[in-house]
Amino acid sequence: MLTANRINELNQLVSELGLTIDNYEYLDTALTHSSYTFENKYSSLLNNERLEFLGDAALKIIVSKYLFERFPEYTEGELTKIRAVMVSDNMLAKLAFDLNLGKYLNIGFHERKMGGGKRPSTLACAFEAILGAFYLDGKIDQLSDFLVTLYEDEVTEIDQSASKYNYKAILQEYTQANSMDLPDYRIINEVGPAHDRVFEIEVFVNDESIGYGAGKSKKEAQQKAAEMALTSLGLIENK
Repeated sequence: MLTANRINELNQLVSELGLTIDNYEYLDTALTHSSYTFENKYSSLLNNERLEFLGDAALKIIVSKYLFERFPEYTEGELTKIRAVMVSDNMLAKLAFDLNLGKYLNIGFHERKMGGGKRPSTLACAFEAILGAFYLDGKIDQLSDFLVTLYEDEVTEIDQSASKYNYKAILQEYTQANSMDLPDYRIINEVGPAHDRVFEIEVFVNDESIGYGAGKSKKEAQQKAAEMALTSLGLIENK
């Protein structure tokens, strides 16, 4: 049972977001971190992880429709690149921070003391969870308008930025969307002295090698392997 004070807090948040909600329990759960239910010995079903799962799906369908309509001339690969950045944890954490979601979180005492209310992963999860709450509450149209407004300037920047070429993120999202195994990056060789080492990496999906890359760091080699994989899948054009 929510207290009058908590309902007032949630009303303040809803007002700041420019949305409406009928079921405050959904929203409260969306803002309840697992550390809070653990410390208070509540069921883990009362934290925001299930709503995060639902919100993730709602976010992707709304963003996908928006990009499909905004960029009618873009290929699937180009749309996928932009969406990967839009739904990334870094972007969601940034949006959640700008919306001051941390202020409204139910979070465990020790977790909050360690700065958990400002932790990017926690904020990103809470952002997706509140989307799930509004979706369950039947506010899909409001949610769509809210996200389009929130993302409008970000999309322009992403479209013009090289950051959309995060090939690892694009490949991971593609495999998830198509019910495939997550990419598995395997070091197949290391050459050169310790101060000038080159890493050679292959990326496997469903135990099949679909890309190769070499670089001065594992991260660089993985990005190149993911780029080759996306090229072989026909999602980006060969340079």
